[in-house]
Amino acid sequence: MTEIPSSASLYFRPTGFVEAPFGLDGQVMRLAGGLLWFSAFDVIVVDGGERLAPRLVPIDALDDFVGSLTDAQAERARIVMARIGEPRAPFQLGDRVLRFDEPRIAGILNVTPDSFSDGGRHSDNPEGAADAGFAMSARGAAMIDVGGESTRPGAADVWEGDEMERVIPVIERLAASGVAVSVDTRKAAVMEAALSAGAAVVNDVSALRFDDRSLALVAKAGCPVVIMHHAGKGHELHADPVYRDPLVEVYDWLENRIAELVEGGVARDKIVVDPGVGFGKALQHNLALINGLSLFHGLGCPIMLGASRKRLIGALSNEAPAEERLGGSLALVTLGAAQGVQLLRVHDVAESVQALHVWRGLRDAALIPPG
Repeated sequence: MTEIPSSASLYFRPTGFVEAPFGLDGQVMRLAGGLLWFSAFDVIVVDGGERLAPRLVPIDALDDFVGSLTDAQAERARIVMARIGEPRAPFQLGDRVLRFDEPRIAGILNVTPDSFSDGGRHSDNPEGAADAGFAMSARGAAMIDVGGESTRPGAADVWEGDEMERVIPVIERLAASGVAVSVDTRKAAVMEAALSAGAAVVNDVSALRFDDRSLALVAKAGCPVVIMHHAGKGHELHADPVYRDPLVEVYDWLENRIAELVEGGVARDKIVVDPGVGFGKALQHNLALINGLSLFHGLGCPIMLGASRKRLIGALSNEAPAEERLGGSLALVTLGAAQGVQLLRVHDVAESVQALHVWRGLRDAALIPPG
């Protein structure tokens, strides 16, 4: 195997997943304190913007591998591998606790006239929207994500006053009944009003870059925040996709943004990362991200995957429209769970919860010691 250049950057993607750790002491690692164990790292080596020959390093060979690196590379490797193994701290969301030791469902509740999949279903009807949120919670959603502005390609910006008028009555109803609520918004004024109304999490597709006031507001509130990757500036969610290595570039972007949030006063254990499937990415970029999801555990934060009913499913299934993408959505839910994703953001809650129940049943069966 060729020597790794001292100038190279290394990325560690857990792979070689095993059914159970029994009898494999020293040969497997537990992934983020969850239900998965893996036996090797796919070490991605990047030098000068180019990937070098791939390296598959078994867990029981890690010490020798790290010992072959420069001091700086070795220190970085130890930090990232520790993050990969550490359990993720639970979130206290009002009266509920959101734990990350197994995959959970976040139900999408759009209070918009123009969202790509369910736009118009609940607009101008806060009681009906809240009832839909209650139904998703009853069917097993751990959190309801309420949004009042479409982020589909070509959607017009919504004035913050109109956005608040859409979401606040719904959030108030849900939170008053003990439902864990996140608010899907890019605007600080909407975040502030939603948190006051009982929302417990901010989910910002702009990663707190759209509104200059957002970072300070979230830091002061001390609430969890979901930050999503997108290639453009704060206003450009769907910039033309240009990537040499989408998996590595999205990882670097999120790592840099986490550092900026921490510097701005947001606790690292309150940050969730979302690779931004479908936002400024072509089909091949989305597929690379989904295939490589386990890499993002190296950031040390829970991962959210939002791929429900998205365009990539239609592209792979004879251009099926959004309402006919349930099968593909469920495939991505189970694939995300199999790579340790902690939050699956979905439209079809009951079906997704059922898929996770089956997945969890298989995991439980595998984790019963033999004999």
